[in-house]
Amino acid sequence: MRYLPLSDADRAEMRRTVGVETIDELFSDVPKDALNPVLDLPDHKGELEVERIMRGLSAKNHAASDGPFFAGCGAYKHHVPATVDHIIQRSEFLTAYTPYQPEIAQGTLQYLFEFQTQVAELTGMEVANASMYDGSTAAAEAALMARRITKRKKVLCSGGLHPHYAQVIHTNSELIDDEVIEAPSSPDGQGSIMEMIDDQTSCIVVQSPDVFGHVRDLSALAEKAHEHGALLIAVVTEAVSFGLLKSPGSQGADIVVAEGQSIGNALNYGGPYVGLFAARQKHVRHMPGRLCGETVDAEGKRGFVLTLSTREQHIRRDKATSNICTNSGLCSLAFTVHMSLLGGTGLRRLAMLNHEAACKAADALSQVEGVEVLNESFFNEFTLRLPKDAAEVTEALAQRGIVAGVPGGRLWPGEDDLANLLIVAATEVTTDDDIAALKSALEEVL
Repeated sequence: MRYLPLSDADRAEMRRTVGVETIDELFSDVPKDALNPVLDLPDHKGELEVERIMRGLSAKNHAASDGPFFAGCGAYKHHVPATVDHIIQRSEFLTAYTPYQPEIAQGTLQYLFEFQTQVAELTGMEVANASMYDGSTAAAEAALMARRITKRKKVLCSGGLHPHYAQVIHTNSELIDDEVIEAPSSPDGQGSIMEMIDDQTSCIVVQSPDVFGHVRDLSALAEKAHEHGALLIAVVTEAVSFGLLKSPGSQGADIVVAEGQSIGNALNYGGPYVGLFAARQKHVRHMPGRLCGETVDAEGKRGFVLTLSTREQHIRRDKATSNICTNSGLCSLAFTVHMSLLGGTGLRRLAMLNHEAACKAADALSQVEGVEVLNESFFNEFTLRLPKDAAEVTEALAQRGIVAGVPGGRLWPGEDDLANLLIVAATEVTTDDDIAALKSALEEVL
């Protein structure tokens, strides 16, 4: 066959080389119910019939713009200027891919260079790479990077870290037998993460604003980590917060990772997104991904190059630090275009609008009988304690056309003490009418 040139003998030899008897053994780590599932889809339909079926399925969706929307927890509804989509859909951007021959991809390298510059300035770090898949995989790569630097295998995750980020760190780290320890999740504080640091600790992964919305001062934690020779990895899930909050780099973080979706990228049903990754200059050779640099050519003209390439497709396999097979290029371009439109002043104004909307929402919802706001500080997201199960409340509110937030039971299934928590986010697109509608409906439901 044209695209399957191997013979049965070739495949048998490959199986002997890797030590398996059947192809199925190569998928032994994948849950069996996830392999070849039977999909409940109609067979043998014509194009017109398929279009009708797809329109029917689409009609069941409730999009974020269809009513009041207060969900966050790592993916936020923001306004993306039309200019962003117009620019990234230009053919030279839309069809461009990984610059395997960087010297002829000057436009791609230039915008990645600008992207890196923006990320370094936002995070308060010295160097940034040409983007990752998303925030969670960037966090997992940061933990692996800390292992390479410290030669240690113990990863500590704060109780305020988004549980999905912690799960991705677990998935990556367990493959190399690293120990990942999570502090108890609690909306009241960071838990016992400070006391858990010892001389075997590779890194401490901490989020601010954390998953409950609390804004954290990382300075003391960074100092304690450094006393024990460990690294502090700061996680940010809401990139707009960089416009108001003190940068993680200025608080002593060694590695900063973030989800960049909020700037230039729509919700998109959960992806694709764009991971931000920045570090100290002294750790640059341990970073995953790629770094673009500025130079001059033989004629003295400004040009751009891949300064560091850490993939095994660029360098020897045993020297590779990761296998990031794409740099989410189009998403990073959208980020760069939006940031360029905003500028420093625009980002600060956007961040202020987010904070003001969240303050209005918190003030209004705190007036609902039985509802308690648990945050002393927050950016655009905060946690409510409800008098009943939050999942039941959000379902009842959804029936009224309101997406009220993320219930604790969805993030921490089986943890009864977190089941009554509702995490609410408000952004610049949240209106006073949205807040009033949520307050009124919440009073009815409770």
